[in-house]
Amino acid sequence: MSVVREMRASSYLDVEINGFCLDVKLSRPYRLPMPDHVDAILVQWNRERPDLDVGPMGTFGRLKRLNDELSEAIARPFKAHGLTSAGFDVLATLRRSGEPYSLSPSALIATTMVTSGTMTNRLDRLEEAGLIERRRDPQDGRGFLVALTPAGFELVDRVVSEHVANQHRLIAGLSPALRDGLDAALRDWLASFETGRGDASDKG
Repeated sequence: MSVVREMRASSYLDVEINGFCLDVKLSRPYRLPMPDHVDAILVQWNRERPDLDVGPMGTFGRLKRLNDELSEAIARPFKAHGLTSAGFDVLATLRRSGEPYSLSPSALIATTMVTSGTMTNRLDRLEEAGLIERRRDPQDGRGFLVALTPAGFELVDRVVSEHVANQHRLIAGLSPALRDGLDAALRDWLASFETGRGDASDKG
């Protein structure tokens, strides 16, 4: 196993390979990324359980910490307009469906991947707020459609603009190349779970 122990100078690395320490001269100066909280956890596990490859723990640890940071940050524009992330999901799904901005409850459930009970609660709250309405489905006398009201249309259009601007701000620390690489890697990883399911869910 190869481990980079420390960076002694801008052009040298102190590397341990199977217990042997080597000084490696680099062809050009290189700076290692600053260690983070997850690195500290991995160092501890490598010390306590050297028999385990804990590399994936770093990936999942950073994903969790990112999720904790981003969930709150992404929700701020919604909260500013009295919405939850779940409520915004429903309004955004109706808005991007195109005219007449209405869908059946089953279509909303399939898109947002929630139970029928959860969807009913979301729709009840949005209807009470005057943002959606339930209409009789002309194609199915026993069913109904969920549609944006004019107030719901105006609100979601305003919020989605703020939402997209917020997303740009949150990802501004990544270069375009890193962003494209991350997007491609996440797409491939997600596809490994979704193959055959045909999911079309997203946030907004």
